Amino acid sequence: MIARSILALIVACALPAWAADGHGHSHGESAPAAPSNGPSRLPDGSVFLPKAAQRQLSIRTAVASTEELARTVELAGKVTMDPNAGGKVQPTTAGRVEPGPRGLPAVGQAVRKGELLAYVIPSSAPLERSVQAAQLAELRASRALAEKRLARLKALSDTVPQKEIEAAEADLASLGARAGAVHAGLNEREALVAPVAGVIASSNVVAGQVVDARELVYEVVDPHRLAIEALSFDPELGANVGGATLAVGGDRVPLRFLGAARALREQALPLSFAASGAALSKLAVGQPVKVHVRTLSKVQGIAVPAASLMRSPSNQTIVWVKTAPEKFEPRVVSVEPLDGVTVAVTSGLKAGDRIATQGASLINQVR
Repeated sequence: MIARSILALIVACALPAWAADGHGHSHGESAPAAPSNGPSRLPDGSVFLPKAAQRQLSIRTAVASTEELARTVELAGKVTMDPNAGGKVQPTTAGRVEPGPRGLPAVGQAVRKGELLAYVIPSSAPLERSVQAAQLAELRASRALAEKRLARLKALSDTVPQKEIEAAEADLASLGARAGAVHAGLNEREALVAPVAGVIASSNVVAGQVVDARELVYEVVDPHRLAIEALSFDPELGANVGGATLAVGGDRVPLRFLGAARALREQALPLSFAASGAALSKLAVGQPVKVHVRTLSKVQGIAVPAASLMRSPSNQTIVWVKTAPEKFEPRVVSVEPLDGVTVAVTSGLKAGDRIATQGASLINQVR
């Protein structure tokens, strides 16, 4: 008897709470049959989400409108160095790396155009250096003899023709220049300077390292000016490009189409784009990206944020549509890429539907 009384008391307390769910709805619709005042998944697959929970989860919606959108193709691409805003630092001779006055630059360090990055002390075989040293000694001895001969000729300038004095002066100057060139070849070091202003993208040397000629030492790039290369398996796409964008996080970076290659690479046609802007500082050279190329053809659809697309339990693409103040229903849609941040819904929605544009993933998690 005591157990039955407790059960009856629980049922009596629960009935007012169920009845209260039916209040607060507009348009004369009946309240969803929710077991509590909290978010819950209804038997028909829709979600009951009270106003308080919508504010707490920061749910935002927008009214759908049909418009004419450019048909977009999504291509795989990668970030490359802009040839006009980046460069490589390579020595022309083999040698040993020596730091400059400020030391060796670190990766990510900003540099100015023409700034000294490092020195390369040329290395040569001992026999070659000994030959050069002997040649330098011979030239210095010849120069000393030429100086004495010139001095004697000048002392006899009254009896010696002027042309002999001038020839002796030219011979002395030639020997001095030759000796200076050989001396510079023995002791001069090659200066490695930044070809452009930017930041150090890669560094491949340390102090004392021996490098070969044409070996890559540093890469310098401007982080706000990069190039994008995309691969298209449709050779006709190069003549049908109306524009392109690159999604960097939540930013949409417009790309300037430079042109299409005239030779296939691995059965694909390379397309070149130029990009500029502060958002590019989040990218690195060689990073794979997705490029959204707008073609000249059009398609009727509804532009919605890519974050609004969810997956149903049957792995279908859905969006959540607000059909009542506290009710959201899933709609199976067909989509096409647009610009990486938004997509074009071509079927499954109609103009006037209120779509969840923020917090859709939280609605999708309600069970």
